[in-house]
Amino acid sequence: MRRLAASGAAGAAGAAAAPAADSTDCAQGRSPRPRRLIDLCALWDTGVSSPAAGWKRASGIARRRLNEAETLSSVQEAQLERLEAARPGRLGSGERGPVLRMARQPPPPSVHAAILLCLLSLSGAIEIPMDPSIQNELSQPPTITKQSVKDHIVDPRDNILIECEAKGNPAPSFHWTRNSRFFNIAKDPRVSMRRKSGTLVIDFRSGGRPEEYEGEYQCFARNKFGTALSNRIRLQVSKSPLWPKENLDPVVVQEGAPLTLQCNPPPGLPSPVIFWMSSSMEPITQDKRVSQGHNGDLYFSNVMLQDMQTDYSCNARFHFTHTIQQKNAFTLKVLTNNPYNDSSLRNHPDMYSARGVAERTPSFMYPQGTASSQMVLRGMDLLLECIASGVPTPDIAWYKKGGDLPSDKAKFENFNKALRITNVSEEDSGEYFCLASNKMGSIRHTISVRVKAAPYWLDEPKNLILAPGEDGRLVCRANGNPKPTVQWMVNGEPLQSAPPNPNREVAGDTIIFRDTQISSRAVYQCNTSNEHGYLLANAFVSVLDVPPRMLSPRNQLIRVILYNRTRLDCPFFGSPIPTLRWFKNGQGSNLDGGNYHVYENGSLEIKMIRKEDQGIYTCVATNILGKAENQVRLEVKDPTRIYRMPEDQVAKRGTTVQLECRVKHDPSLKLTVSWLKDDEPLYIGNRMKKEDDSLTIFGVAERDQGSYTCVASTELDQDLAKAYLTVLADQATPTNRLAALPKGRPDRPRDLELTDLAERSVRLTWIPGDDNNSPITDYVVQFEEDQFQPGVWHDHSKFPGSVNSAILQLSPYVNYQFRVIAINEVGSSHPSLPSERYRTSGAPPESNPADVKGEGTRKNNMEITWTPMNATSAFGPNLRYIVKWRRRETRETWNNATVWGSRYVVGQTPVYVPYEIRVQAENDFGKGPEPDTVIGYSGEDLPSAPRRFRVRQPNLETINLEWDHPEHPNGILIGYTLKYVAFNGTKLGKQIVENFSPNQTKFTMQRADPVSRYRFTLSARTQVGSGEAVTEESPAPPNEATPTAAPPTLPLTTVSVTGVVSSTDATATAATTEATTVPTIPSVAPTTMATTTVATTTTTAATTMERPPTTTSETKMPESAPDRQSIWNVTVLPNSKWANITWRHNLGPGTAFVVEYIDSNHTKKTVPVKSQVQPVQLTDLYPGMTYTLRVYSRDKEGISSTVITFMTSTAYTNNQADIATQGWFIGLMCAIALLVLILLIVCFIKRSRGGKYPVREKKDVPLGPEDPKEEDGSFDYSDEDNKPLQGSQTSLDGTIKQQESDDSLVDYGEGGEGQFNEDGSFIGQYTVKKDKEETEGNESSEATSPVNAIYSLA
Repeated sequence: MRRLAASGAAGAAGAAAAPAADSTDCAQGRSPRPRRLIDLCALWDTGVSSPAAGWKRASGIARRRLNEAETLSSVQEAQLERLEAARPGRLGSGERGPVLRMARQPPPPSVHAAILLCLLSLSGAIEIPMDPSIQNELSQPPTITKQSVKDHIVDPRDNILIECEAKGNPAPSFHWTRNSRFFNIAKDPRVSMRRKSGTLVIDFRSGGRPEEYEGEYQCFARNKFGTALSNRIRLQVSKSPLWPKENLDPVVVQEGAPLTLQCNPPPGLPSPVIFWMSSSMEPITQDKRVSQGHNGDLYFSNVMLQDMQTDYSCNARFHFTHTIQQKNAFTLKVLTNNPYNDSSLRNHPDMYSARGVAERTPSFMYPQGTASSQMVLRGMDLLLECIASGVPTPDIAWYKKGGDLPSDKAKFENFNKALRITNVSEEDSGEYFCLASNKMGSIRHTISVRVKAAPYWLDEPKNLILAPGEDGRLVCRANGNPKPTVQWMVNGEPLQSAPPNPNREVAGDTIIFRDTQISSRAVYQCNTSNEHGYLLANAFVSVLDVPPRMLSPRNQLIRVILYNRTRLDCPFFGSPIPTLRWFKNGQGSNLDGGNYHVYENGSLEIKMIRKEDQGIYTCVATNILGKAENQVRLEVKDPTRIYRMPEDQVAKRGTTVQLECRVKHDPSLKLTVSWLKDDEPLYIGNRMKKEDDSLTIFGVAERDQGSYTCVASTELDQDLAKAYLTVLADQATPTNRLAALPKGRPDRPRDLELTDLAERSVRLTWIPGDDNNSPITDYVVQFEEDQFQPGVWHDHSKFPGSVNSAILQLSPYVNYQFRVIAINEVGSSHPSLPSERYRTSGAPPESNPADVKGEGTRKNNMEITWTPMNATSAFGPNLRYIVKWRRRETRETWNNATVWGSRYVVGQTPVYVPYEIRVQAENDFGKGPEPDTVIGYSGEDLPSAPRRFRVRQPNLETINLEWDHPEHPNGILIGYTLKYVAFNGTKLGKQIVENFSPNQTKFTMQRADPVSRYRFTLSARTQVGSGEAVTEESPAPPNEATPTAAPPTLPLTTVSVTGVVSSTDATATAATTEATTVPTIPSVAPTTMATTTVATTTTTAATTMERPPTTTSETKMPESAPDRQSIWNVTVLPNSKWANITWRHNLGPGTAFVVEYIDSNHTKKTVPVKSQVQPVQLTDLYPGMTYTLRVYSRDKEGISSTVITFMTSTAYTNNQADIATQGWFIGLMCAIALLVLILLIVCFIKRSRGGKYPVREKKDVPLGPEDPKEEDGSFDYSDEDNKPLQGSQTSLDGTIKQQESDDSLVDYGEGGEGQFNEDGSFIGQYTVKKDKEETEGNESSEATSPVNAIYSLA
């Protein structure tokens, strides 16, 4: 025997506490706009009608109330569906459960009006009810209800349709503008407007071109109360141009090389869809190696021999014309070192080597370079693409700098070559990079993404209905990037040009109306725009003066089930807003409080229906113009219960089985009992007999085995019970009960009953089920509540198996429902059917939420979270939390906020500071106890750099690092990251990364070799990431000491050095070394060697070649002589391959010395020097290399100079500055320009004094075949036999050859002699240039060239 459910509906009309899902505000008992909307949402739950069901009976509402009363399992839901499907005259597939049959007659027009008014109000627009009696009296400005899209693309083969629909009272008239000018429809026979509509129809059946009507259209809907505007509709005609004719040569490519086949489709409107096929219309197989880019091109990362087996044709499909255009096919010719195409090598792991194709590192085919940028609009899709070539084919991976890819919006396309991020927002801006890699290496491309935004609504203006003398406002707020501008219009005209209205005030994005009157009616337009788009919204202001009216039928009958919750609704309309009050049975007191609750929209909720709640309820709506009332009659019915349920049975085949189902119900309700088998409607055949209280099966067969469910239902509720029938064959008939029924889990307990109802306790009694040959050891009582976690069962208490009644301790304000589970040694039974509900009275909370924490999710906020309290600790309705916080150090006043959830975010906080936090529970009965104070912290940030980072090298084997903690940790330090790399000159080793604990501030590193130096980078880490890094390098070895600055108080010594630089490339070289000033310091002991490096520059001038300046380093020591024996003033004069060394000393005569020097590769060399042999020349040096040098006594090695560092020069200096920025070059150019200007002035004066310039006659001989340039009018201005090189000027011997462009007017003519007048003007015509010998002999014509003039004067 299995009892499934005992459920009761809250009754028809008003019993639903959860209305339609799309009317959330109504479900919560409040109007979306309580100031303006008069109890309209109540119509959702009147029970008279259901908008979603199209004025059908309110079975959906009843079903939701049934769910409120008792929650059914998914199996029970399926049973109800099948029951409803089997019932004659059922309400339809969209309605479930029993039907509340209290309003069978069609709803009156007033209810139609009220429902429509509620629907429109929920969508944000307050409308006038559609009741004809109201419509005939009340006026309404126009409202646009339908319009074409902003970018309207039409098919040129069809007629053009531009939609514009509007409503209003009186009905509006329409007119259009085209390109901001009035569009006279009457003058164009092709254009017409639909009747009672503003929709334009342009007919081309009689001819005409659609392109003639392209432009921007806007619709105006007008009546006497205002004008509404449509969007600006841009009309464009779809275009699908043909592919240009072209002949494509075969594409020849080496095997393994990359290849791009360009598509370049013709521009269409809208853009065509591109795909690649062969000329035989076979699709091109695409993979990681061969794929189509977003631009339509076909990319081969590397070409293989098999790519020749087909040709490649680009196809464009145009949407509107439904046509596909095909480009001429490309033919590939692949050059290969292995012409045999073995198909078995296609999947070979080393396919390329097997075919003799050289492997290559990746390189990007698209986009080019290492970085690019992309802009995308908010709400659109961002598509990033990287296509790379290489052998083997590279793999593509995507990353975002400083964060992760948005997993919920990002997806990879085209074999990971494209990254698509849908519905882009501002958080998606930043730098993304793709990494292309194969076994030969990797490269990456960075794409900087900027997210802009077309305007989008924050607060869209809504229609405003006011009573005379009331105040109101229209708000138009939008956001975008860049920030959009807001423009107000009234009736289609700019607000600035509208007549002044003293009751209207414009404040930016808000228009404020004060003391409105009937004359204030108008339609306002808000236009907000930026460079990426615009938004246009219409909102009318209507002033109404209407006495209260009831919108629902009078004297409704509401029937509900005992102990359920219900809601009585009273929809009304009026202006000014009426107030609503409820009365029962004509009593004078207003119903509110206790078991009654009146919502803001006027609905009356009865929390738990009792017998004494039956009666007549009256609602009265009142405003200054009058009052209206309506009555609702409430009847309370007893629930339907199955008190004798069918039991599980085991029957022998051929016997008779009877399943009982006895029901108790309200006698005023019609009872229907039906049966299900295996959750399907049972067909009653001739072997079965169905009576009111039983089901009899004669001659049981094996097919009769299964589960049987008894369903007892009335118009308001139903109850279910299930039993299982087992059919045994003859030979399987058990000889005794133990053999037939072995030990098993106990049957579920049944007939749960609540008695001894008290404020904090209740007695639960149940009837044990069959123990199935194993004694019951324990009972577990579970409970469920319908406020916080409906449908979730929790363990309440546990009792011995000998008990079937117990006192349960309860918490305040919980709507309890209990069930019992029996346990034996085999296992647990199925849960019993739930008991009736019992709600305890409320009280203030006795505890506060646990696990209160304060943690930052960003650097400028702190998120306060806690574990929400459950139903047993809420103790009352409207459980909420009072959150308090303040800075711990400042002890400022407490900030507080009331929160209904389990988190609160404090914004604009400093980085990682402690806060004191308190979270206190509160319900409608009062506050909980004083909460404990918890310390939380605001968000962390990246830490500053570690302080005092020190690198010490006590010996050649180890390096010691020390540092101090960052000055500004900006959070909890979780460690340090040290990166270091060895380097030797320009060579770098592999970077090594070490991670340390936050308490570690020292590190000792064992050097891999004593020669290399190390560069260390240290940064601290918080949970946000690594902060600012500090970089230091290890000290140079003792023979590479860095320069030491002299004290500024010591005198300076000026030394002039002159040297000679030899060169094998120049014939004559003069070297001049600048005088260099170095400080004079005392000599330093050998144990503390100081180094001074002075660089001097030697400039070499050559007459026959160009070469960059040569740099010579002269390095010397201070020249003051110490008192003790020492070596000082070591001077080095280096060149590219040698260096001269001199020094001073105060050792005895005949002292021998040793010059020791070490190059950058740490190769040490020594040169022994006899006494008084100076200078010493070091040979076999390398150009551009750095050396360290010291001089010491051969007999007394402890006497040594300080270490000197110098560098040899290079033959050509690579790092010198740009010659165009050198002062000597700029001065030289200025001097040449001045000289040329003077010469030109001299030439001009010479001509103006009557100088004659002979002009050559044109040759009379005809042109031969070797000079065919007369026909096309072209002339050869240079010598044919001996042309100079383009741009040549000066030869090595100093002679000048005239350039092609250095021609003169005297080289041209057309007949007769050209001559100059006395004033220097030219007479005659251009002549063809004469022979080379004559031209060279004409000195005066050469003088016209500034260059020739210079050399002629020279």
